[in-house]
Amino acid sequence: MHFQEWLRSLRSSVGLKAPESDDLRSLLPSLPLSNFSLSSFSLSPSSLLGLGALASLTAYYLVTRPRPMRPPCDLQAQSVAVNGEPSCRRSALLEDDSLLEFYYQDTRTAYDMFQRGLRIAGDDGPCLGYRKPGQPYQWISYTEVAEQAQVLGSGLLAKGCQPNPNQFVGIFAQNRPEWIISELACYTYSMAVVPLYETLGLEAMVHILNLGEYTFRYGTAVVSLCCSGHCCNVLFILPGKPKGAMITHGNIASNTSSVIKILEVCLHFHLLDVSISYLPLAHMFERMIQVVSMFCHGARVGFYQGDISLLMDDIKTLKPTFFPVVPRLLNRIYDKILGSVTSPLRRALLHYAVRRKQAELSSGVVRNNSLWDKLVFNRIQANLGGNLRFALTASAPISPTVLSFLRATLGCLIFEGYGQTECTAGCTFSMPGDWSAGHVGAPLPCAMVKVVDIPDMNYYAKNGEGEICIQGPSVFRGYLKDPERTAEALDSDGWLHSGDVGQWLPNGTLRIIDRKKHIFKLSQGEYIAPEKIENVYMRCVPVLQVFVHGDSLQSYLIGIVVPDPEVFVDWAKERGFVGSYEELCQNPDLKIAVLEDMKSVGKEAGLKSFEQVKDIYLHSETFSIANGLLTPTLKSRRADIRRVFQEQISNMYRKTAI
Repeated sequence: MHFQEWLRSLRSSVGLKAPESDDLRSLLPSLPLSNFSLSSFSLSPSSLLGLGALASLTAYYLVTRPRPMRPPCDLQAQSVAVNGEPSCRRSALLEDDSLLEFYYQDTRTAYDMFQRGLRIAGDDGPCLGYRKPGQPYQWISYTEVAEQAQVLGSGLLAKGCQPNPNQFVGIFAQNRPEWIISELACYTYSMAVVPLYETLGLEAMVHILNLGEYTFRYGTAVVSLCCSGHCCNVLFILPGKPKGAMITHGNIASNTSSVIKILEVCLHFHLLDVSISYLPLAHMFERMIQVVSMFCHGARVGFYQGDISLLMDDIKTLKPTFFPVVPRLLNRIYDKILGSVTSPLRRALLHYAVRRKQAELSSGVVRNNSLWDKLVFNRIQANLGGNLRFALTASAPISPTVLSFLRATLGCLIFEGYGQTECTAGCTFSMPGDWSAGHVGAPLPCAMVKVVDIPDMNYYAKNGEGEICIQGPSVFRGYLKDPERTAEALDSDGWLHSGDVGQWLPNGTLRIIDRKKHIFKLSQGEYIAPEKIENVYMRCVPVLQVFVHGDSLQSYLIGIVVPDPEVFVDWAKERGFVGSYEELCQNPDLKIAVLEDMKSVGKEAGLKSFEQVKDIYLHSETFSIANGLLTPTLKSRRADIRRVFQEQISNMYRKTAI
């Protein structure tokens, strides 16, 4: 048999494609193949058998080797300039500037999405899961959920509720099946849901109640009358006086459709998928996850027991395929993995395995069945149930180091998104195939995103930098009964001004680089208003000036404190500390005393634990106009203070343990 004929028979027997057979040919010695036949070899039968086995194994590898994920667009051009203006961009997945409103023609409301899942799952398809300690999950079927929602909705009408979007129904409960059933009951009869949660505080809760008359479901929370343009959710946003963001069914449909559109090349949700619900349902991030990936496709949602300390046990029991997560939890997983590796040999093996998996990621390969997964990462993956296909992180920025590490170790698709409640959760999203870190992806197909000038901060759109603004069908209608703040958020052309500062990267993705307003998030997603905290700490006797700083990659605050020269020496002497003003500012024990006094004042003023600083640096020179740390109106130049004290800030985060 001639070699060419043998190769053709091998190709047909294993389904080898022409390019792959060329690879096989290149692996064999250079031979005059045109007149070469196997019979010309003077080899023993066992040698010929070995050659055939080698060729077969090579062919098997070429057929089964991991294939890189095919991205849905050119990863070097993930967004397109709108009307030739580079500062304003849309998704490269769109054919033109028309933004995506619906993916499925039969799903234009949240009610429609659940009904679609009901049809896919069938009468007995499991929908909502719950468990008691030490027991397996129990499931409520789609049919049961739909029936209970209709009964509850009918009961609300019988109690005087009106079937229209001006009827607000408050739900005050932890994540549990009854929360979703109550929400669906409202959607069934076109009523608006107002999620409430305990960290709002008493004052904020009273303000919300005064905005309208509510029907309440406490501890729990037909023909569809929903219209895509009607308000279906009013989500209140802190800090400060709560603002009720009005979210419509059309907002939800466009946002969910955009995520489905992006993922269609790499991930198809199905009724065997399951998600773990533990992030607050009062936030749009968690709500969109359930609508997008679960209910719309007949999949399941299992609820944690309500105790965050039992979350990992819930995850192991549930074995989710989809894991919504915030950076703080990913940071804990990262720290726990590194902390569990004690010996130098195991640590070296871990880092080598991570580098090998990251090399695969850089070529577009995402898998959990490599040699390194079996040898090194299997226990890590088993701790998260062992079935993960997809994870999504949002709510706050995540460190590129942590994200790259976990993409390698968990062996699943991990995407990062950016947005806010006012644009129905997301406006940018990682592109499948782009496993780089340090950005938040390209615009979703439902949104146009632009940056606008901020002269005071030296950011200009011509340089691809500025305040991030969003326009499209996912942008909210405004704040409930608050036209003044609505006008601050939405300009006359319908652009939502986010308050975040972004930078367009050459590949069309967006990077978050700053915050326009002095409000930011910690890594766990808690909003911080630093000026409010600073005003509280200024009440401390030894404190003259204070600058509160938070890093969105960190879970806590630190502060730069200038003690009052007129009282600090005497205040310190009363506590047994003696020295000059400058010497006392350098005394580590006195610094602890100042910090404890600040925390005491903060507690009396009602600051929450995450609003209290965990470390401070005592500085002996006052902030002034002369040294460039105060404005002419005596306001802090926050960006300049952060720059001047960058070394001290970095040192405090490096050494402070919580």
